[in-house]
Amino acid sequence: MASYYSFSEEAVANALEAARKTHEGTELRATEAGFNIHRGGDLLVAAECISITVEDHKVCINLPLHLGKHCISIPISVPNGTAGKACLSICTTWGFPTGVKVSVVIAGITVVSQTFGKC
Repeated sequence: MASYYSFSEEAVANALEAARKTHEGTELRATEAGFNIHRGGDLLVAAECISITVEDHKVCINLPLHLGKHCISIPISVPNGTAGKACLSICTTWGFPTGVKVSVVIAGITVVSQTFGKC
């Protein structure tokens, strides 16, 4: 059975707070003529990186925001037992979470990234 890695609830909460603060107050001005729509509402905020080990050429993650458990396939050139990191970013629109992005980094190189939800 695969081992599922989890990200810290505190790290996720801190990333969500940063996203909310970025857009703080803009919701009240969105209907005003001077509102800058070019600033955009989509924001990707890094939450944290955790240590992982490649098992059966995949990394299995328990995602936050009720997105469930998922396994991400790793290229066959990366041997089983290889240590690395899984990095989580939270995708938001106008400060509201819409999805996540997970990047798997081995020896300083991102070998795979996958999004879940809307990113």
